[in-house]
Amino acid sequence: MNENVNQNAFDFDEPPAAPPLPPSVPGGPGGPDGPDGPDDGDDDGRSLTLAHYAERAYLEYALSVVKGRALPDVCDGQKPVQRRILYSMERMGLSFSGANSTVGAKPVKGARVVGDVLGRFHPHGDQSVYDALVRMAQDFSQRYPLIDGQGNFGSRDGDGAAAMRYTEARLAPIARLLLDEIDEGTVDFTPNYDGSTQEPRTLPARLPFVLLNGASGIAVGLATEVPSHNLREVAAAAVALLKNEKLSDAELFTLLPGPDFPGGGQLISSADDIQAAYRSGRGSLKLRARWKIEDLARGQWQLVVTELPHGTSSQKVLEEIEELTNPKVKTGKKALTAEQLQLKAAVLAVLDCVRDESSKDAAVRLVFEPKSRTVEQNELITTLLAHTSLETSASINMTMIGADGRPTQKSLRQVLSEWLGYRMATVQRRSQHRLGKVLDRIHVLEGRQLVLLNIDEVIRIIRNSDEPKAALIERFRLSDRQAEDILEIRLRQLARLEAIKIEQELKSLREEQGKLEDILGNPATLKRTVVKEIEADAKQFGDERRTLIQEEKKAVAEIKVVDEPVTVVVSMKGWVRALKGHEVDQAALSFKSGDQLYGTFPCRSVDPLIVFGSNGRVYSVPVAALPGGRGDGQPITTLIELESGSQIAHYFAGAATQRLVLAGTGGFGLIAQLGDLVGRQKAGKTFLSLEGDEKPLPPSPVPTGEVLGVQLACLSLNGRLLTYALDELKHQPKGGRGLTLMELEPKDALLSVAAFTTTLQVLGSGRGGKAKEELLKGAGLASYAGKRARKGKPVDGLQKVLRVLAG
Repeated sequence: MNENVNQNAFDFDEPPAAPPLPPSVPGGPGGPDGPDGPDDGDDDGRSLTLAHYAERAYLEYALSVVKGRALPDVCDGQKPVQRRILYSMERMGLSFSGANSTVGAKPVKGARVVGDVLGRFHPHGDQSVYDALVRMAQDFSQRYPLIDGQGNFGSRDGDGAAAMRYTEARLAPIARLLLDEIDEGTVDFTPNYDGSTQEPRTLPARLPFVLLNGASGIAVGLATEVPSHNLREVAAAAVALLKNEKLSDAELFTLLPGPDFPGGGQLISSADDIQAAYRSGRGSLKLRARWKIEDLARGQWQLVVTELPHGTSSQKVLEEIEELTNPKVKTGKKALTAEQLQLKAAVLAVLDCVRDESSKDAAVRLVFEPKSRTVEQNELITTLLAHTSLETSASINMTMIGADGRPTQKSLRQVLSEWLGYRMATVQRRSQHRLGKVLDRIHVLEGRQLVLLNIDEVIRIIRNSDEPKAALIERFRLSDRQAEDILEIRLRQLARLEAIKIEQELKSLREEQGKLEDILGNPATLKRTVVKEIEADAKQFGDERRTLIQEEKKAVAEIKVVDEPVTVVVSMKGWVRALKGHEVDQAALSFKSGDQLYGTFPCRSVDPLIVFGSNGRVYSVPVAALPGGRGDGQPITTLIELESGSQIAHYFAGAATQRLVLAGTGGFGLIAQLGDLVGRQKAGKTFLSLEGDEKPLPPSPVPTGEVLGVQLACLSLNGRLLTYALDELKHQPKGGRGLTLMELEPKDALLSVAAFTTTLQVLGSGRGGKAKEELLKGAGLASYAGKRARKGKPVDGLQKVLRVLAG
């Protein structure tokens, strides 16, 4: 499903309503108890087809998943279940008091928190709530954990947390940045699922937590993968963008150069790749472990991995090493593949053993001992990086619920800008709320001042009046609020010392009133206030970057192959092998019963073997991966993944620079180098475009060296021959249909092509069906010369033609 949501199709500002009941269902339109009364069978225009009902119901379900479960909100960075957990814990009094992280509420059992969340806000499974709580407490999952967990909350190796009846939890100090201002009119509240209480739509986040802790989730047709970032860098970028809305991308990315993962590691992607992902909101970054070399006695050494890429565990790396050094036979195979054997030999050649020494003192300590002290350090490192998760990739997909309530993929600038807009509105609402409180308190204190100036008369009115409140209001022109406060005042508050305190408090409140009114009336003051608070929070909760950003090339482990002459032997049934040397006696070759020789290809051990499929697809196998001369070889189908419905048509092995003429029976062809046909995938790649019933012809090698005047000969099924200069063809490194080699009649087909210089050999049969060959050269060959895409001339002396070869 396309992740680009049509934002005009639906209104995301309101939660989806329950889908209507279908017709004939009690309570539904047209049903027995529905608004239309009994169903008389007439179509009054209110009926709902099953298809339409299913469409609406699924759409509403999809929207509820998108907004109600899977995607975080750009405002506070939380998913609904996370927001409900934090709010519930705050209402339970499980937050730290003040800024001192050592003082706070006593943690309670995780089951108690889960129960409160389920009962009040989140009527779903208890395990889903507990899993969310556990993740918010894991310092290896979140860059800044919001919950302080006590007990077993799992490990980076995939170990699960203990049951909720064993673990305890309370809010972490940094959760203050999400919850401190929630009772100051900063956010809107909405009824919970049963209307018994209310819950916040968002939390008044003082920092953009969607970037700090990131998010991961899959909705219906949408997914999100937001990486975590460093708090100080995010705060600096937010402040700079708030001060200068026209801040350039270069300046923004200087302040926020890349993600900062909880487990550290190294980000090896280039700055351009990181910035491209930030600009579009989507991309992929390459991560790598960090290590050190420890020198031991007598020249020995060992490689110690101290930080792993995000999402990689020590257990996963150990399992990968085990799979490489002790591979299992793949399903459907009878033995280990050549690739498995090569990888096993390559790893065991440099690695002796590996052990996990991780502990409380060292969160990650993987020790790799080399096969011997003579093994090059870079060789061991490259081998491990290329074949294990010590080097991996992390995707970026910054899809989230925007400030407008719509799920959208956002750039880094959009995320910061929308959060800043939300934060400015939050501070404005907070200031308005505080101003109302201040004005109310000033109003009350002014009434108390008046009482202290006329205390005797106030006492007399209260003692003698049947309605003292009304009498006070009439005598001193008080408001209802002031009169009520005076009647409830304690006698001790009428002392002379209290009057001084009232004066001091009034002075302080009027100063605060001036500041709040300045914030509300002056946008520049509002910006300065937001900047000051961001910088203060960054100073209190910020820490150093953990992930090193340093561009490196992706590790590629090349299996060393001795460059020597070999001969590739291919049988008709597709069994392949490689014999040393070029002097191979074909008559001495043995094959399985019923099989015979297809061909031999003298080449080098570093060259590729190319397999041509009947559908124009090509497959490549390194000659070094072929079995040796003993036995009958190995089926080529075990080395490639042949596309279903196709068959193997031809083979060719040689140097990557060798040029070939590739053609199909439809009369089209092209020139390509052997290296153009090589691919990384065992499933091969489409190269020669064929139409209808066309089949590929055997490839024809182009003579190498200082050869002038190379010609191309094209032979048709009807016995016509055409020759012309090879220069008339194009080199197409990416393949395709090519150019027209020869004009063919409706029932004719191209039979064979050959690149040659001076002599041409045509194989066929003469009268009586006896095999015959014609050797053409000089004047005899010149009679068949023409231009590309012509019909050519019939070959003299042959009743039937089979193939054309370079003489």
